[in-house]
Amino acid sequence: MNNKKKKNRPRIYVCHTLYHVYVSLLKEMNRKDGQDEKADIALSKVFMDFGDLDKRLQAAGVFDRVLSLDERRAEDFPKLMKYKKNCNHIVKHMINRIIFTKKLGKLQENFFDIDFTEYQDIYVFCDSDPIGYYLNYRHIYYHAVEDGLDCLKNFDAAHVDNQGHFQLKAALAAKNIIFMQNGYSKYCLDMEVNDTSCFDYTFKKYKEVPRKPMEQALNAEQKKTMTAIFLPDANEIAEQLSGCKDCILFLTEGFPGDKPEVRKAVSDEILRDYCGGFHVVIKPHPRDGLDYAALYPQCTVIRGQFPIEVLNFIEGIHFRKAISIITSALDSIAFADEKINIGPYIYDAYEPEEEHAFMKAGWDRTHGKQ
Repeated sequence: MNNKKKKNRPRIYVCHTLYHVYVSLLKEMNRKDGQDEKADIALSKVFMDFGDLDKRLQAAGVFDRVLSLDERRAEDFPKLMKYKKNCNHIVKHMINRIIFTKKLGKLQENFFDIDFTEYQDIYVFCDSDPIGYYLNYRHIYYHAVEDGLDCLKNFDAAHVDNQGHFQLKAALAAKNIIFMQNGYSKYCLDMEVNDTSCFDYTFKKYKEVPRKPMEQALNAEQKKTMTAIFLPDANEIAEQLSGCKDCILFLTEGFPGDKPEVRKAVSDEILRDYCGGFHVVIKPHPRDGLDYAALYPQCTVIRGQFPIEVLNFIEGIHFRKAISIITSALDSIAFADEKINIGPYIYDAYEPEEEHAFMKAGWDRTHGKQ
C-alpha cells in the first residue's frame, strides 16, 4: 500500500447515489461504539444532484466530514473520445484503452480536492466511474462496494463490458495496464457484495457483507436518524401512503436518460398491463426527471428523493404489489405482499433493441436466458 505518507484519517466512502449513502450509513451505524474515529463521506457530482443532503448528513453526526467530489466523465474531455471508438482490432483496441485508462485518471487531478492518500481505508461504490481510474492512476488501494443490492445478479458490468478476450483484459487490469471495475483492477483490494450465492462463478476478491443483518441491527434511535437524513418530511409521506394496503407501488427507472418519451411509453404499458383495477403509487427514480404527477393525475406520486429501503423504517406502510423494471432495490423492501421485476425486454417495442443490448446481455447471463 501507500505507506510513504502517514494516513491520518480512518475511512472515506465515495458515493454516487442515495443508495450508496444508505449503505455507508448502515456500515457506520453497525460499527461498535469507540471502535475508532468517525469516517468521512464524499458525495460525487457525476451522476446526480444530492441537494441539501450534505447538510442533513453533517447535522446527523454519523460522519466526521461530508465532502463533495467533482468527478468528470470522459465525455467532458472531447480529445479522449477517439480512444473510446471500437476499431475492430484487438491490438489497436487495447492500445487505445491503455491510453484512455491513464489519461482519464490523470485528468481527474485537475478537479479533485480530496487527498485520498490520507485515508487508511477507501470504500468506492461503482468504481467504474472516474474515481476508479483516478485511484489506479495514483496507485492508491481501495475497497469496491457493489452499486446496488445484488446488482451483479441483474447486470454483471465487468463481464458484459469486457466480453471479448475477458481473461486477457482481466490480466492486463491486474497489472494496472488497463482498468476494469468490480474488483479486477490492481489497486482494488476486494469487492463487497451482499450475497456471493448469486454468482455462477467464483472470484477471489468478492467479500460477502450481507445488508439485511446490518438493517436488523439498527436500534430505534438509529432508524430515526436514518429517516431524518433521507425523509425530513417523513410524517407527510406516512400520511400520504396511509391506506395503501390494496395499492400497487411502481418503481421507475432513470434510463434511457436522454429519451423521456421512452420512459413515458414504458410507464404507460406497466400501468395498463400490470396495475389495472388498482390504485398506483409511483416512486420515481432519483435520476428520473419525468413529471409523473402531471402525467398520471390518477396516481399518487411519492414526493422527495430517497432510497426506497428507508420506507422499511416507517410504521404502517404496506402494498399489495411492488413492481419495477430491473432495479434490485425491489428485493430489499419488506412492505409488499408480491414483488414483480419485469426485466429489460419491455423496452424493445419503443427503441432499437441494440440500444439496450449491453443491459440485456447482463440480464440474460445472470437469468439463464440465451
